[in-house]
Amino acid sequence: MKTLKGENIFLRALEPEDLEFVHAIENDESVWEISNTHTPYSRFLIKQYLEQAHKDIYEAKQLRLVISSYENVTIGLIDLFDFDFKNKRAGIGILVKSPNDRLKGYGKEALKLLVNYCFTHLGLHQLYCNISEENEASQKLFKSQGFKEVGLKRDWNVINGGYRNEYLFQLIN
Repeated sequence: MKTLKGENIFLRALEPEDLEFVHAIENDESVWEISNTHTPYSRFLIKQYLEQAHKDIYEAKQLRLVISSYENVTIGLIDLFDFDFKNKRAGIGILVKSPNDRLKGYGKEALKLLVNYCFTHLGLHQLYCNISEENEASQKLFKSQGFKEVGLKRDWNVINGGYRNEYLFQLIN
């Protein structure tokens, strides 16, 4: 499928071989505030999740794809969540795992590919994302792909005992 292939990366479905990569991400406490995770995940639970990853987005209401280089290096994950076919919208999230792979354009290319897929193949009307006020890199990434800031949710998330604001961004096709 050409839709999910870019110049430097491609997006692919999860495979059983992704167990350790997904396990490492889900148990990396430094990204828990981004994903609203509060507890660690066992390999057993991740394995069960991977076994169900083949489900159609219309059934599962979510889609997780792997960001991979053409050298078959796994770079990160990009997700659609809260898939709402009736209202033709979904949330989107992205994570490039290694700090060494960030700011190299992989996230931008992955986001561009997934947005195109959502609008051309899934027929969605809009995508949205929630980004912490402190996460300027993500704000810049989503703005670069045409997402507009449409709201600020004050004191939305509790992080380390304090409240943090979160922006809502939207892209309408």
